[in-house]
Amino acid sequence: MFSLVRAQSALFIGHNTHRPEQSGSTQSHTRMNKTELIEHLASKHELTKAEAGRILETLLDAVVTTVKKGGAVSIPGFGSFKQHARAARTGVNPSTGDKIKIAAAKLPKFTPGAGFKAAVDPKAAARKAAKAEAKPAKAAAKPAAKPAKKAAKK
Repeated sequence: MFSLVRAQSALFIGHNTHRPEQSGSTQSHTRMNKTELIEHLASKHELTKAEAGRILETLLDAVVTTVKKGGAVSIPGFGSFKQHARAARTGVNPSTGDKIKIAAAKLPKFTPGAGFKAAVDPKAAARKAAKAEAKPAKAAAKPAAKPAKKAAKK
């Protein structure tokens, strides 16, 4: 009885009684920050952390500078960074209901590449590949189009 009351009060208070990180779950939802990325680069390529940090800074600076100038940075298999222009529009202030003007904005946009998408979701990549294979077979099954008849004007 006591454990039931304790579990109910924990749910009411908002405590999580089930902790997947302690139950040995196989999925890990981790985040990597800049420092951890620098450490990973340094260990993977036998660099000092300072060298890896300068390389990462150079890479990020090149991407930011290019996109800021309106260009695009494309890394095959990973994705592309480009500038996206958002047009000015009219919005509504939710507290007053008044219409307001929202200014145009230039925003950075990242579009993931096919390799990156396939690495993140292999099942979706397999479905897409199967669909692409089925499409040419369908096109081959269709009869060739008849040549258009020219209308003779006399």
